[in-house]
Amino acid sequence: MTARTTELAAFFAANTDAILCELTSVRGSSPRSQGTFMLVSKTALFGTIGGGALEYMVIEHARRLIVSGRAEDAMDVPLGPEIGQCCGGRVGVSLGYADAAARARLVAQVSAEDAALPPVYVFGAGHVGRALAQILAMLPVRLTVIDTRQEELALLPGHIDARAVAMPEAVVRSAPSGSSFVIVTHDHALDFLIAQEALGRRDSPYVGMVGSRTKRARFNNWFLGERGDAAALGRLVLPIGQQGLGDKRPEVIAALAAAEIMVHIGRREAEIMGANIPEPLGVVNGR
Repeated sequence: MTARTTELAAFFAANTDAILCELTSVRGSSPRSQGTFMLVSKTALFGTIGGGALEYMVIEHARRLIVSGRAEDAMDVPLGPEIGQCCGGRVGVSLGYADAAARARLVAQVSAEDAALPPVYVFGAGHVGRALAQILAMLPVRLTVIDTRQEELALLPGHIDARAVAMPEAVVRSAPSGSSFVIVTHDHALDFLIAQEALGRRDSPYVGMVGSRTKRARFNNWFLGERGDAAALGRLVLPIGQQGLGDKRPEVIAALAAAEIMVHIGRREAEIMGANIPEPLGVVNGR
């Protein structure tokens, strides 16, 4: 089970009466897309349909249904001044008890959605790696943290997939298509080996390494000396989290790197879908 599937199963186990609230139609601007769902019980919530006044209205209505014993209802909500929002769109919301069939469908749906998330591998569970892992664990990616040191991996929260591996560079070769690789180990030689493997793949939205301009120059020389493809060097982000702040605190590097990773993944997904989006500020050809 993925983390979100586990959370959903735990929600169902703790809440025998829950209302499934689903966006059935979206016209104009809306904080979430059609098909987005939220579960509401008397005291708990799972998921979100966008927050704000819309969500509060739906939560209150769902809880009234539970109290009254009504099985289902529907809402048509304008996202404008009438409810104190300015999205300008309009949404339809279906509300109904999450029976056994609905619960099974939702668990299967969430499990499939999580399985389809883009994989991200963080190599290194030191200060930057742990901070980055905790941020990425909140984002829509399938996160795996790799390190040779079990004692460092043990410091990560239990819900994060953490693996002790003797030869981390071998993980790159077997990673699923479309995987991103973030290299923040304690060993520069190991960093170079992992990056060499990652740059040998053409399907990775993001390959990044913690370091400095000096480290980049040394890696470039080593990589070319190992007969690496010079064009591949243009895909390496080194240093990671480069937004011009120059802040070396692990948490800041991690926050900037996480945003950078998501931008690269988003751009790759847009390219696959044939969309044309502008180059984001601070990111030029991955460098």
